[in-house]
Amino acid sequence: AGPGISSYADDPAGAGASLKPCLDRAMKIVPAEQQRETPTYLGATAGMRLLREENSSKAEQVLAEVSKAIGEYPVDFRGARILTGREEGSFGWITVNYLLETLVKFSFAEKWEHPQDTEVLGALDLGGASTQITFQPGVPVEDGNTSVFFRLYGTNYSLYSHSYLCYGQSQALKMLLAALHQASSSAQIKHPCYPQGYQENITVAELYDSPCVRAPSSASPGLVLTVTGTGDPAACGTAVQRLFNFSCRAQGPCGFNGVYQPPVRGQFFVSS
Repeated sequence: AGPGISSYADDPAGAGASLKPCLDRAMKIVPAEQQRETPTYLGATAGMRLLREENSSKAEQVLAEVSKAIGEYPVDFRGARILTGREEGSFGWITVNYLLETLVKFSFAEKWEHPQDTEVLGALDLGGASTQITFQPGVPVEDGNTSVFFRLYGTNYSLYSHSYLCYGQSQALKMLLAALHQASSSAQIKHPCYPQGYQENITVAELYDSPCVRAPSSASPGLVLTVTGTGDPAACGTAVQRLFNFSCRAQGPCGFNGVYQPPVRGQFFVSS
């Protein structure tokens, strides 16, 4: 684990090189005689979705370089592409439930069986640039953009899945800092979520380097902002809450920002 491949926008070859330790490890685990028939995919997530929005040719170059790197290994490489948010949420859900043995279990009779009386878990995934919620609702999903259907190990699953772009940890912190900057009329920003006595400098250009934050037209890119922590939990909570719109209006149940979501159901597993 290191920085995501999207962080290599200006050094695409570095993105390919960054995957080598992971691939080397996989080659130690997969028996040599099975490597050439092991299907291998690379699915990129929200960091690459944002890079594609900003600069699609840089995103293509990064994908070309990671494809080249994986292509040098003796595996059945099936391609590298950017996943949709729904795919990212669904694959996370499958991973969680597979590992917790709610989908399939090796029984005492030494057979793979569908576990009886086991409830699947919902999955919450906090990434760097997006966050996902995926679960099996008790009602039919009313919005086709959020519904997913799977048949796994002979059982059908109808899921709700949605990915909130920009609400991953690093981008949400960026939106928070941008909101604090726009609320303060000077280059001195008081940050209630940073510890008291902590201070950092950041230029306007660095703060507004992502599609998740829109720079005010009056801001000059070279201006250095001084961010000072005040360590105020109540004010921090209030400031974070302003990044979300929890009113659902008339269109039925929603998560936040008006996105449809059926009532949550069951236990959830959270990963980051």
